[in-house]
Order: sequence, then C-alpha cells, then structure tokens
Amino acid sequence: GVIGTGNFPKALWPGVESWVGAAYNQYPPELKQCFDLNKSQKAYEEDVLFSGMGLAPQISDGGSVTYGSMKQGYVNRYTMLKYGIGYQVTEDEIADNLYPKLVVARSRDAGNSIAQTIETVSANVYNRATNGSYVGGDGVSLLNTAHPIVGGTFANKPVNDVELSEVAVEDGIIAIGGYVNDAGLIISCKARKLIIPRQLTFTAERIIKNPFQPDTAERNINAMYQLSSIPEGYVVNHYFTDPDAWFIKTDIADGMKFFMRQDVSARNDNEFDTGNAKYKVTVRFAVGWTDPRTLYGSIGA
Repeated sequence: GVIGTGNFPKALWPGVESWVGAAYNQYPPELKQCFDLNKSQKAYEEDVLFSGMGLAPQISDGGSVTYGSMKQGYVNRYTMLKYGIGYQVTEDEIADNLYPKLVVARSRDAGNSIAQTIETVSANVYNRATNGSYVGGDGVSLLNTAHPIVGGTFANKPVNDVELSEVAVEDGIIAIGGYVNDAGLIISCKARKLIIPRQLTFTAERIIKNPFQPDTAERNINAMYQLSSIPEGYVVNHYFTDPDAWFIKTDIADGMKFFMRQDVSARNDNEFDTGNAKYKVTVRFAVGWTDPRTLYGSIGA
C-alpha cells in the first residue's frame, strides 16, 4: 500500500513524545555461526560428490592387483533466490510529516525486514532438518539415519530422537568420530560447536562449561569439558522454531553453505505523476547443505 497522511495522522501535529516501536534493538547476524559464508557470481552454484575407492583386497601369491574405481556422486545445486520489500509515501505526507525520526525509522524497518528474512530463511534449513519434503543432493533430509553411500548408509542422528543432555552430546561426539566417506572408509571428523535454540541456553551452559557432571550428587568430572570435545562451545540461534532441537557442527568442509549473490541493496525513486516517493531493499542469496557429515543432531524427544 501507499503511506499517506492518514497512516500517521499524529505525525502532522506537534506534541508526540516518542514513536514507540521505531527503534527496537536487533540481534547481531547469527547465520555465520551456522553456515560457511561464500560469494557467488552465477545464477546457481553446484557441488558434486566424489566417490573414491574402498579397502584394498588381499593379493595372493603371484596374484594380480585389484583395480578400484572412482566416479561422480550426487550433485547438489544452490539456486540464487531474490527477496525484497519496499514502501511508498505520498508527496503530501512527506511535506506535512513533522517527525524526521519517523522517516528514518521507515527505512530502518525495511532494512530490518531484509536482515530477518536472511536469518529466517537460513535458520529454516535447520528447522526442517528432519522434514522429508526438504532433501539434499543425496535424496534424504539433512538429519537422517540412512544417508546413502556406496554399499550402505550412515546416520547423523540417533535412531530415536533425544533431548539435549550430557549423554546425548557424548553419544553424538562418538558417532561423529565414526563417520565414513562415500566408500565406507573412516574419516577424521571432529565436533566443533553446539548450536541450539534459546530455550536450551541454560542446559547447554551446564553441559559444556561445567567441569563436573551436571545434575549429579557425585563430583565426577565432566569428560567433555576436560577433553575440550566441543572446542567452540555453544551458540544460540534465535530463529530456530523447535525448542528441543540441537545440533553439533563438525569440521567437515562443504557442509552448511550460504552463497551471497547480490548484497543487500537499497534504492529510492519518485513517481513523476503523483510525486510519491518509493523505497525498496533487495537481496539475492542461496542457502543449504552439501555434505550431511557437517552435522549431528536431534529434534528432541
């Protein structure tokens, strides 16, 4: 719609002490804690899985070596999508508005809308981690007990979802240490950080930063704390929608990926016939995942 003199009638007369809601603080960007950030100059980006050789078979006396094979695996495409929002103000409203703060607040509000759009779209990759309607290049959801590999599958979640606890995180770290490549060979994969919604902040603090086991009368050591098993600690994403979901991000490259195609851009112009002022903010990006070994997690019990 068009913002006219009727939208903010109080702005046409002096005496307003404050425009409440025009200057709320915003959380700093959180997606950089959850994704590897990349730039793009194309309409889409593609990651292609490399499938290598498995274990070497034994050679009998005088026998011949076995020749393995290597091939291309699944392809994951990141398509750049454009998002934008704007507003327009009548010529009379601009002339009669007595509060410059309100004018500035409109532009800030549009910028906040784009910023939260980026965060929300990115967080939804995690929010839909077990949703079978949102699959990766391997054809299954981000968190799954049956990610396909040559000759079998591997899991990056427990068979039965569990709530965040010391035992659950320890089991996740153990599972991460057993991750295999597409040929079924063990790879070196380590946990880096715990990613949680705001509702699990206090639970994560007790689990990660307590030198002793939480919720026990004994003074047994917290093995994760002593071993620095989660070296980057925990981070909170305020855009997660499941209060019980938790994720361990690993050191695997080409996992959770964000591509910025066109940075946030603000433009304004005026219509000749009406004199209305128009303002818009746009951004273009893609977000998703390629290698599911980048995560281990659960959506809670």
